[in-house]
Amino acid sequence: IEGLTQAGRQALALGDTREAVGCFRKALLLSSPRLRRACAFNLGAAYVETGKPEKGLEFLLQSQPSEAESREHLGDLYFNIGAAHEGLRDFPKALEYFSKAASHDRAAQAGSRAGTRVQMGCCYLGMREPARAAPARCFLDAARTYAAAASPEAAAVALSRASGSMLQSRRFRAAEIAGVLAQCHSLCESIPDPALRGKLYNDIGLGYSQICIFSLAAESFERALALCGSEPDRRREAAVLQNLGAAHNALRSFGTALGWHRRAAALHSALGNRRAQGQCFGNLAYACSQLGNHEAAAENYLHALQAFRDSEDVQGQWQACEGLGAACFHLGDPQKAIGHYKEAL
Repeated sequence: IEGLTQAGRQALALGDTREAVGCFRKALLLSSPRLRRACAFNLGAAYVETGKPEKGLEFLLQSQPSEAESREHLGDLYFNIGAAHEGLRDFPKALEYFSKAASHDRAAQAGSRAGTRVQMGCCYLGMREPARAAPARCFLDAARTYAAAASPEAAAVALSRASGSMLQSRRFRAAEIAGVLAQCHSLCESIPDPALRGKLYNDIGLGYSQICIFSLAAESFERALALCGSEPDRRREAAVLQNLGAAHNALRSFGTALGWHRRAAALHSALGNRRAQGQCFGNLAYACSQLGNHEAAAENYLHALQAFRDSEDVQGQWQACEGLGAACFHLGDPQKAIGHYKEAL
């Protein structure tokens, strides 16, 4: 039983969940009544990790100790029962067990306590009550615990999730959100993984954009872009280019924005993402119109309109038609302008 348990744990550490389940199942079949609860716990937790929460819950419930038995590992048990309920999308029940786990986590390692808070935040989000401040509070608590435990990667990810929840809840002031984004930004330099660092910088930029601090948004997107070269998948690079162009539009630095819009549109085209390409053409057309180049604006609004038609984006088509109408009016062709406005209606 000891050998099978050790082999199962090693398999889990290597990501071989199927092998782990097999080892833990054999251990359970061989177990005596004294060891049965521990073996049932290992098997249940492994099933949860393999994406079979219902099966996992069945064995986890079998592993609950009686009043006379040691209740030393109740925190781990409650955490895994919570994870099983979360997998079954029973978020209130999952939250109940994660809360129980948190009450037993005081003696646990900081990473374990923070992980429980993260899962609680995810449950609040799963309950689809975005106006609540609870998810953000959970992620912020987790970030503080991770930071105290010298885990900058986990702390930065928790802060990023906290800022997103704060924006969604609408219960936090822009200054509070900016403070969390700044903390996240300061942790990024100590993260060795360039892909994670780039993703976080992009998320920080999106956060600054939503609270209208576009100078810091543009700076964050530029940092994210510098880290995109190491990724074989160029979709993130295309998204960052698009975000950078939009930030410069918002800053009214339209001349600078043109280059970013063109690069984003070309890359989205190469990746076959017509809807995003249409958005880039629309942004490019707007920049051209603000620079007084209405002929280029009309041309790019036409490109945007076709891309939105190809991707069946009705709202995008409406916006492109409106832009076309304005461009035609500035070009001295009111009849065409009226036609495009009618199409938008």
